[in-house]
Amino acid sequence: MSFRSRPNHPERIRQNMTPEAAPKSSKIKDIIDRCLRIWNYCSDGVWNDSRRNWKVNLVKTVNLTVTSFLNQDLQSRSCALTYRTILAIVPALALLFAIGRGFGLQDVLKDELIKYFPSQQQVLTQSFGFVDSYLSEASGGIFVGVGIVFLLWTLISLLSSVEDSFNMIWQVSKGRLFWRKVTDYLAIFILLPVLMICASGLTLFMTTSLKTLLPYDFIDSALPVILDCLSVVLSWLFFAGSYMLIPNTKVNPVNALISGIAVGTVYQILQWLFISGQMYVAKYNAIYGSFSFLPLMLIWLQLVWLITLIGGVICFASQNISEFNFGKKIQQISMDYRMQVTLAVMSIIARRFSGNESPLSSDEISSKYGLPINLIRPIIGDLHSAGLINIIQGADNDMSTHKLQPSMEVSGLTVGFVMDRIYRHGATGFIPGFDDRFPQMKEISKEMCDIIKKSCSTTLIDAIGTEFEARHRVI
Repeated sequence: MSFRSRPNHPERIRQNMTPEAAPKSSKIKDIIDRCLRIWNYCSDGVWNDSRRNWKVNLVKTVNLTVTSFLNQDLQSRSCALTYRTILAIVPALALLFAIGRGFGLQDVLKDELIKYFPSQQQVLTQSFGFVDSYLSEASGGIFVGVGIVFLLWTLISLLSSVEDSFNMIWQVSKGRLFWRKVTDYLAIFILLPVLMICASGLTLFMTTSLKTLLPYDFIDSALPVILDCLSVVLSWLFFAGSYMLIPNTKVNPVNALISGIAVGTVYQILQWLFISGQMYVAKYNAIYGSFSFLPLMLIWLQLVWLITLIGGVICFASQNISEFNFGKKIQQISMDYRMQVTLAVMSIIARRFSGNESPLSSDEISSKYGLPINLIRPIIGDLHSAGLINIIQGADNDMSTHKLQPSMEVSGLTVGFVMDRIYRHGATGFIPGFDDRFPQMKEISKEMCDIIKKSCSTTLIDAIGTEFEARHRVI
């Protein structure tokens, strides 16, 4: 007796399903859809959210941190800084120990360096031997002229590269003057050994004082923990101070401290990982021999510079989180929409000038009228280059805080005139033989410009409507 399998029609399958199966499948689908919506929002959609509460800012900061870690430009800069650090290790230590010898505290500096960089104890021990030879040659009179110039150049070059990297993150086009760099950087290297010696003395003083004030048995076991916590706090302050002082712009101390705490904590974790992992890398001895410490040191240096640069991005983002709003859409913005935003910005500046109101900066226009600052800044540059606005210079180097006002009378200024001025501004006629090959293009363009200028006769101060001021604030 044979049996033929009967086809599983959808209707029969639905009839055979238990009552609990359909709701369970629906719940799983809802969970998957919800997870996908959260992922899409956190990965891309959050930059289209103009709200400024702490939840949105936290998601943007985490998004930016992950993106920065994968950013090829930051990784390339961390590689370059790693190379410059390798080049500057011996000269930097030579300068530190030369100053330390003046105080008779060279051994203290060695102990402090090993304490600050426990994961690189072998590298430091090797470097100390090079430094002793370096200083003995200098004291013998062979090391003169070129050697001193090389020492100073390597140190200044390293810190200059760090400043350039931070200025790139903060979008600062102008760095410190050369002589300002020389004086500031040398002051740092002269004060650094003094501060390290003072830190060592302070640690010894605190240890003695705690044992005197609290003569209990548990203090001996608690002191190492307290000193480790103090080391973490010092690393927080070091990174926070770097983020606040190195960029050639004004940095909010709170944002610098938040980034310093985050990066300082990651740095301490990285130190612990390298210390605990060195026992598992004995196989490098068979490959590299006495240079087995070199690949580990290079990896450690690059990771340290990478997290340092990421901390700079976090500091910049937490202070200017709106800089990254609508990033992809702004890169793909149409000429029509860009012109709409340009006319809106010019109308705001003209309307405030006509109403005898105080001028606004680009940052204030962005926050007051809900316009992304990363689109406002290039538009302000275009308006200034076209001769339509003036930028009132401020005390600092941050162009975003400089006030803006029209450069001409605004009562009769029309939308068509502004569009024509922007449309015609820029370099023209630089392609050899273009007018001869395409003579009709110039006439068509001129006719189009004339049409725009004559047809758009609405005055600029009336372009945004009389009801605009009643509803211009973004809540």
